[in-house]
Amino acid sequence: MDHVVLARALFGTTLGFHIIFATLGVGIPLMVLIAEVSYTLTNDHDYLIMARRWTKGFTVLLAVSITTGTTVALQLSLLWPRFMRIVGQVIALPFLIEIFAFFLEAVFMSIYVYAADRIPQRWRIFSVSLVALGAALSALLITDANAFMNTPQGFRFDHGRVTDVHPWQAVFNPALPTSDLHVLISAYMTVPFILATVAAYGLLRRVRSQRERQHQEKALMLCLSLGGLFGIMTAISGDASGKFLAKYQPLKLAAGEGLFHSMRHAPLVVGGWVDAAHQQTIWGIRIPSALSFLATDRWDGYVKGLDAFPRDEWPPLFVHDLFDAMVGCGSLLIVVALGAWLIKTLRRKTDQPFPTWLLWVFVLTGPLALVSIECGWCYGCISRQPWIIYGLMRTADAVTNAPHVGLMFGLFISLYALLGVATILVLVGYFRRHPLTQDIQEPNSGWKRTVWLP
Repeated sequence: MDHVVLARALFGTTLGFHIIFATLGVGIPLMVLIAEVSYTLTNDHDYLIMARRWTKGFTVLLAVSITTGTTVALQLSLLWPRFMRIVGQVIALPFLIEIFAFFLEAVFMSIYVYAADRIPQRWRIFSVSLVALGAALSALLITDANAFMNTPQGFRFDHGRVTDVHPWQAVFNPALPTSDLHVLISAYMTVPFILATVAAYGLLRRVRSQRERQHQEKALMLCLSLGGLFGIMTAISGDASGKFLAKYQPLKLAAGEGLFHSMRHAPLVVGGWVDAAHQQTIWGIRIPSALSFLATDRWDGYVKGLDAFPRDEWPPLFVHDLFDAMVGCGSLLIVVALGAWLIKTLRRKTDQPFPTWLLWVFVLTGPLALVSIECGWCYGCISRQPWIIYGLMRTADAVTNAPHVGLMFGLFISLYALLGVATILVLVGYFRRHPLTQDIQEPNSGWKRTVWLP
């Protein structure tokens, strides 16, 4: 394999593995916070049980997220030394501030986990609020570095030398608002669907009591409702991201949509695959003028195609499939969430509102959400190629000259396989030893409830 492609494959695999745990690390604290607030407002112990059990899983996942995040940072320095030289001079601020965001998350996570039986409920809510805030800030700050790679500013790059550096201009680059918003909301969409998978699978197993069934159904509906809500918000933020691409990165938009020729009344092509030799998208469903409207808010809006750019700057055209997979999975999840709410409303008087086949559909929502997240990140990074810093530094110019990247690839893949299996075994083993029935029988064990008084 080509040296550059091998380095990209290694780093892409590392980032793809880390994204799973990073997304869970951002979304679960918010879910715990919502459960804690719901318990305060309703005095329903089911929400207290949800908060406690989700927190137990989060502590394991957070440890893995720290490990994989450290691996990402290590590989950035090992594989892309020339790129990191620019990062250190121009866009280091988000990484420095992220350290404090992580401290905020870690300190108050420790308080929430280990002092839950010693602090009143209002302080538990305060603690987990800061955990959620720290996790969100960490994600936003790291995403800012990726946004800078798409729209670099705040410095001059003359013959390989960085001059005239303005760090805050680099931080507040044009891609920051849309990138950060879309990443954060999509994480908040993904995690409820993953937790809905757990609840739906629990209902498919032999439930020991009606009380346990009621808890699982309540958790399922809470997660599907939040997943659907954040799914709609993700679609709205995705529309804003598409308009951003039309203005700042039209080549990425053209590749994602399989648009070869610049035109007005550009069609939106759904599905199919891109035939680069004949410059057309085969078997795709064409919606007339829809791409022009989405990109410019005008049906006759002008959209640049691939023909407006040099051929050696085209990204791999399979990014069209990644884009379709991302949007398709997200749209399907919204439909499933709305359908669940409708069925629950129509069958609210029945003991088992969801048939078995529908529960299996709910089980698939978590994997579909992860597929959407992974495809979104792959589309965002691969469609920037051949640039690592858009328009300034090519990926081939940033890669290390060191040998044995293939050996590193094999070792890290083995590490990820081991880490993934170990994480699953630890979570499954823990919750088998601490089943839901145990928490239902002792809903207040280890937790204090106090009234909201100063």
